[in-house]
Amino acid sequence: MSYKIIGDSCLDLTEDLKRDPHFQMIPLTLQVGNVSVTDDETFDQKKFLELVAACPECPKTACPSPESFKKAYECDVENIFVITLSEHLSGTYNAARLGMDLYFEEHGHDKNIAVIGSDSASAGELNQALYIQELCEAGLSFDEILEKAMVFRREMNTYFVLETLDVLRKNGRLSGLQAFFATALNIKPVMGADKGTIIKLDQARGINKALARMCDIAAQEGKNTEEKTLVIAHCNNPGRAAFVKEEMEKRAAFKRIVITETAGVATVYASDGGIVMAL
Repeated sequence: MSYKIIGDSCLDLTEDLKRDPHFQMIPLTLQVGNVSVTDDETFDQKKFLELVAACPECPKTACPSPESFKKAYECDVENIFVITLSEHLSGTYNAARLGMDLYFEEHGHDKNIAVIGSDSASAGELNQALYIQELCEAGLSFDEILEKAMVFRREMNTYFVLETLDVLRKNGRLSGLQAFFATALNIKPVMGADKGTIIKLDQARGINKALARMCDIAAQEGKNTEEKTLVIAHCNNPGRAAFVKEEMEKRAAFKRIVITETAGVATVYASDGGIVMAL
């Protein structure tokens, strides 16, 4: 089948996948003070982190336009799967849906398009994209792939541990109380997602203990992990991603483990040193 997998720029593709013509990213815009950054192939993570550190204002993100999605749909494939940030975190899903409506209005229903809100971000988006690609390569029909992708989304879990919760708190993603305890007592919460909404799963004192606890929870909740892909996304800390990989391998076996680096959107929220994992 001819197919394309389109994601917003929180689909944290590996370097190899960026070169795969089956994948395309539609960038969000990042705002740091008076500086606007497009989250595309020109994004420089280290320079961006320096910019954020030097700015007293909290960085913000703006979703792509429906027109940018519509243009992406105007390609030479019969089946398009769009994976976006959780609807609870961004308006990107609605933009992608509106872009689909605009495409059909102009071109008719000459191809299949599915817009999937990932109920996740970063590693979670990538894990869903990899699963969909496997199904496409296996030759399943569009409807079969969409049905299986919905089940996969429901069963997949996303976990993360961050150095700081400041950006999440300032952008209204967490309560001030959670952020206060994490900062004042060096307690690092182990966070997860419940249908796209951020929740606290546990906590530990210090980053390494929190990462180990995250691995404990993921291994306990994971089922048939030897048949699954584990995706680990890191923000400017490959050593920490390698540590998580080793810890997970102590606890379970996996079909494959993919390590990737956060692009701009996930860098905004994960901040320097953050880890996002999806299984």
